[in-house]
Amino acid sequence: MVIVTTIRREVLTLPAAELGPDNPLPPLRLLHEVHRIEDRDRDELPRDMARQAGYEPLRSLLPVRVRDGYGRSREPRDIDALVIENDRLRATVLPGLGGRVASLLHKPTGRELLYRNPVFQPANFALNGAWFSGGVEWNIGATGHTTLSCSPLHAARVPAPDGGEMLRLWEWERLRDLPFQIDLWLPQGSDFLHVAVRIRNPHERPVPTYWWSNIAVPEERRVLVPADEAYHFGYERRLERVPTPSYEEIRQLPCAADYFYDLPDERRRWIAALDEDGHGLVQTSTDLLRGRKLFVWGKGPGGRRWQEWLTAPGTGGYCEIQAGLARTQLEHVRLDAESEVSWLEAYGPLSCAGAVDEVEARLEAVLPRADVDAAYAAWLPHADTEPGEILATGSGWGALEVLRADWKLPGTPFDESTLGEAQEPWLQLLRAGSLPEPRRVRPPGETLVAPHWRDMLETAPATPLTEYHLGVAQWHAGDLAQAVRSWERALELAPSLWPLLRCLALADRESGNPERAADRYAEAFDDLCHERRDNGASWTAATAALGREAIEALLAVGRTAQARAVWERLHPATRQRGRFRLIEAGLLLAEERREEALDVFRAGFEAADLREGAEAVGRLWSRLTDEPLPGHYDFRMRPTEA
Repeated sequence: MVIVTTIRREVLTLPAAELGPDNPLPPLRLLHEVHRIEDRDRDELPRDMARQAGYEPLRSLLPVRVRDGYGRSREPRDIDALVIENDRLRATVLPGLGGRVASLLHKPTGRELLYRNPVFQPANFALNGAWFSGGVEWNIGATGHTTLSCSPLHAARVPAPDGGEMLRLWEWERLRDLPFQIDLWLPQGSDFLHVAVRIRNPHERPVPTYWWSNIAVPEERRVLVPADEAYHFGYERRLERVPTPSYEEIRQLPCAADYFYDLPDERRRWIAALDEDGHGLVQTSTDLLRGRKLFVWGKGPGGRRWQEWLTAPGTGGYCEIQAGLARTQLEHVRLDAESEVSWLEAYGPLSCAGAVDEVEARLEAVLPRADVDAAYAAWLPHADTEPGEILATGSGWGALEVLRADWKLPGTPFDESTLGEAQEPWLQLLRAGSLPEPRRVRPPGETLVAPHWRDMLETAPATPLTEYHLGVAQWHAGDLAQAVRSWERALELAPSLWPLLRCLALADRESGNPERAADRYAEAFDDLCHERRDNGASWTAATAALGREAIEALLAVGRTAQARAVWERLHPATRQRGRFRLIEAGLLLAEERREEALDVFRAGFEAADLREGAEAVGRLWSRLTDEPLPGHYDFRMRPTEA
């Protein structure tokens, strides 16, 4: 048998915004997350769903950093891609951007089966900020879009179950400390991209896990799924059981909404999105991938504005069909100690103008349920196959964890050669028992917060840098009093005060002491301005991040003159960014310069990092004027009365 499937490198050139530097301040608080329900509402859910909805929610984003350095200025940029192709399908994968499947082209008909975004425009939708729309996204970690949305994954060629080639993607998911892999291949002559996923828990304790495959398709699609009922989630943070909505009902929704379909246990797992002629995409899987979901933006002005914001004008909107481990995205699933979970998904074209039963019959004809199970069984012996040619490189965090614990993870090598500057101090802590003192003055590096790293920090020599990182790890563990003590001890000898003062200021805000928080923020910003050595990316990012927090804290206690002083010391380029124009409007209002604040809106700005569900722009506008909110500032995702 001649195998015709190929994997090759390719470069996509797209209008793209720069990602920019990460925020160097440790994220001691979660970003605003809309996908939550009130505790009291869990009582109305099925017992297993309520239990999983309350199981180990994130306490913080640590050890991951916030990615908020991007803008909205797009110019042609090259993006590395890997193309998997047989005589029927061509899949384009972006290993440097979370392994996103950017395109799935059905060659005989020339139809693009996904919503293919013609631009790369980050927006603040991921758990840690930067995210972009389009294609198939692999969401692992916790409720929300993965922190790996705009991060590189390892990639390599691996023998496929049919003797051809398979593309393996793998990384270390840092929120839950779990390695995972994604294997993609196209069997000869197949109209279906096969995707096998494995998540491993090498720890001696159970760990919460989460997975949703997020598939963007053109908006004008009829979504079909074998379920009579669904759980509706609107951005009022209520989850309610409803009949599965019709296509016409979906089209008339005024605001963004999620529908988590309640598939009966015995039904095949699938979801399809078909156009008016019955052509489109179907996704199916082995039974373990239980959940199916539809997300729509709604026809209201906020939803339409978000659609424009995430892509290029005039390119059409999209909706998302999704598949996950649980019934809803509000749940986390227990992964037992030293165990793993895996499944197989298939993506391909489907043509059928009928209703659910007819679509399912058509799916059974082109890809029988038994064939999906058989493909999964055939893949399992290949899950541990060691990769061949390396096609892309991810982070060094997995290599550090493997070195620490001497774990054996066949199939997903985390080689020491991937260790880099970010891992260097932690490698020294591991090997020598102490953190190295920095060779030059700069913002502190990332903090590792898992219990084993916290234990090492507690037994290391108590240098100011060690105490700083120990405090961050203690904060993450919920030991807030100890964290404060560690930071206060470090202040006595630290050559660099502002990172510690910022942590203490945030602790003051959390404990209900806003005046002292404002004092410490002002002192921290003064210290940073005296210490910063240049206008390079890291110092500029630190100044912007700390200045933003300081202005917010000072305005919260009515200290407008000090807030203005912070504003004046920001870099001129920072003050011109859209987010800081919004901050300036708020500062002008606090100074009772209402007309000048309105002039900021009239001049126009684009706050690149507006958060999904955030309403800051509209709230500030309503404080300035009774006029209707201009359409280009309207990002509301729920009814106005809510």
